[in-house]
Amino acid sequence: MLSLNDVAWPVRTERLEIRPLALDDLDAMWEIRRLPEVNRWLGRAPATREAFHETYSEPSRRAMTFVIVRPDAETGAQPIIGDLMIRIEDAWAQAEVAAQAAATQAELGWALAPEHTGQGYAAEAVRAVIDLCFTTLGLRRVHAGCFAVNEPSWRLMERLGMRREESSRKTGLHRSGEWMDGLNYALLAEEWPVER
Repeated sequence: MLSLNDVAWPVRTERLEIRPLALDDLDAMWEIRRLPEVNRWLGRAPATREAFHETYSEPSRRAMTFVIVRPDAETGAQPIIGDLMIRIEDAWAQAEVAAQAAATQAELGWALAPEHTGQGYAAEAVRAVIDLCFTTLGLRRVHAGCFAVNEPSWRLMERLGMRREESSRKTGLHRSGEWMDGLNYALLAEEWPVER
């Protein structure tokens, strides 16, 4: 089975490019993730540029973080408009078959700059990552979760064909101090359409 290191980056869509996070990208990524309307939903939101750089400079964090770039053909600019997480993981398995469940699924996450929402960029990027997981990487399942009040996130998952597998009551502690309901979605490789 291939790993994320084996992928021929960047992955290109009609309007976007997705590529591994480089150290030179950290400032642009920080400018998006520091915004309250973005970081209110993130699992990790370092409070300062320095703390952000420290966290996202770690090799393990960089290995699962990818930037979304919207190339401008006229100017040649490569602005980063968001980022994605692809965390390859083992599925749960009984001990006797645990080796067969190793690295068979991925948890996905995403963040997009507010000025680029509502234009289909998130759906385009996440669709490309799901396709990458099922085709190139040969994974059997992808999943993602969000706070239930983060309606744009769960609506995106539903538009992409992900199935709501869990709705939980006050299981996630938000950094505001409020316990919030959560939603978990997933999609199996055999449910992913071959032709899009």
